[in-house]
Parts: sequence; structure tokens; C-alpha cells
Amino acid sequence: MCKNVNVYIVNSLTDPILTPNAIALGNFDGIHLGHQCVFEPILSANLTSKTLHSTVVTFCPHPQEFFSGRKRQLLTPIPEKVKILDRLGVEQLILIPFNQELAALSPQQFVKEILLDLLQAKRISVGQDFRFGYQRSGTAEELKAYAQLGTEVIIHSLKTCLDSRISSSRIRQALADGDTEQVKQMLGRAYSIVGTVVQGQQIGRTIGFPTANLSVPEEKLLPRFGVYCVKVILEDEQILAGIMNIGCRPTVAGEKPTIEVHLLDWKGDLYGQTLTVTLEKFLRPEQKFSSLEALKTQIEQDCNQAREILGA
Repeated sequence: MCKNVNVYIVNSLTDPILTPNAIALGNFDGIHLGHQCVFEPILSANLTSKTLHSTVVTFCPHPQEFFSGRKRQLLTPIPEKVKILDRLGVEQLILIPFNQELAALSPQQFVKEILLDLLQAKRISVGQDFRFGYQRSGTAEELKAYAQLGTEVIIHSLKTCLDSRISSSRIRQALADGDTEQVKQMLGRAYSIVGTVVQGQQIGRTIGFPTANLSVPEEKLLPRFGVYCVKVILEDEQILAGIMNIGCRPTVAGEKPTIEVHLLDWKGDLYGQTLTVTLEKFLRPEQKFSSLEALKTQIEQDCNQAREILGA
């Protein structure tokens, strides 16, 4: 359930923002448990002070995308990031346009011009590995040194899971492996896919398993192709059990990847709705069946397995 917290997205440095701020600074793709530790000091500032606004500051596009010139697949595209930050109680999200001008700023210039002058940061929270300024030459410790008297800098040690540092890269690899349990441990929640229900080929309906076909942002990172046990959150916040197939549907000669969700023991019209699908467990890889009847038999088994997992 989202709190009634206003989240402001600022797309240029000339847009109005709330100041002064307690800020968490970083890219925060995924908003995993390590990122959430960085958010704690700004959320506590929001509770104890009526003058500081809890603000997450990140960059758009991602610096790696800017320098490589290649579109980056994201764990949490901006709309998803906003929803998660809203649930956490963050008051404001600021997107700093990452361009050549920003990339050329020295660490000292970045602190003065962006953090102190523009954002009026009175508390800054970063991870131990945070880097900033020209060629990422500024360190978290230097950030503390450059900040003026009256601006508190909090540096967080890296959070671990299974004896290794939690990182967006590790989460990406776990998703590629279909390891939903490890993903949950690092995110502190199941990985979600948010999409709008669109018209499909309706093949599932002909074999007794109607599916909702999801259209998702092209920048969304998709997990390993295959079948998942999922929970589906409708727009009215009703939570339903289901299975999801993601892949190219080789049995019916599919070409482009599709995302299809079948809701267990539920009937209704979902066209046009935005669904949030959480990946609870990877059931099996994508495979080609000899016939639609064989596919139907397997889907029945998938549904029964999902019912056992979810207690549906």
C-alpha cells in the first residue's frame, strides 16, 4: 500500500524543487537492500525535521548509458522507481540530466554547484563506493571533505548477501539464471514487472488458459525466459495468483518475446489495465511442445505447482 507522499520528478536543473534537502545520492537501479540502507538517514531526517525534505537524487540517463551510447536495460525504470520510493516514504525524486557539461565538472564543482547551491543539501547519504565528478575521480571520503560546515555526510558500508556484496550486477545475473530466491534476498522483495494489458493472439483462450498479454517499457530488464509462479496486483490493488510465461513461444512459432500472464481461477476483462507482476518462483525453462494438447497438459501442471507454492 503506497503512502500519501508526493514524489516530484525534476527533469532539468531549471525546474522548481523543494529545498533544503536531506539527500540520498546514487543511481539506485533496483532499489535493493543496500540502496535502502542509504535511504534510511534521509527518511529519519524527514520524520525529525520539518525543514528538510527527503530527496533521492539520481542521474538520467545512467552515466554508463551516456558514455557508451547504448541503451541500458533497467531493473527499475523511472515509473517503477517512483512507486517504490513512494512506498518507502521518500518525498522527492530529482533526476539530474547527465550530459557533457555535468560530466566535465570537477568533484569540488559538483559538490558546490549541484549539491550545495542547487539542492541546498544539509544531509547527504551515499554508499561507500560512490564516485562523482570528472572521470569519477571524487570518492565518498572526499565528498565529506568538500561539503561545507553545516552539511552532514553519511557514508554507508556495503551490504552483503550470501557472503558477497549486494549489487545491481549480481541481481541482473540472478535474474538471468532464473534464481528468484536470491533476487528476493538482495532486493528485499520479489522482482516485479509492470505492464499494460494489450491484445494478443488469444491462443491460450482456445486451450482453456486465457492470458493477459503485457506491454512493458523497452528499457525494462527481462528475466530468464520460461514459466514463473507469480502474484498479480490489479489496479484496484487486488492480489491474485497466477503463472507467467515470458519468451518467444516456440510451440506456436512466436518470434518476438512476449509476456503472458494466466490468473488462476479468475475470470474478467483486464484490457487496458496496468498490472504489477511479482516473480515468486521460476518453474521451468521455455520449451517447444509437439502439439497444443501437450502444451495444455504442461500448463495444467504449472498451474497446480503454482497453487501449491502460493497456497492458492
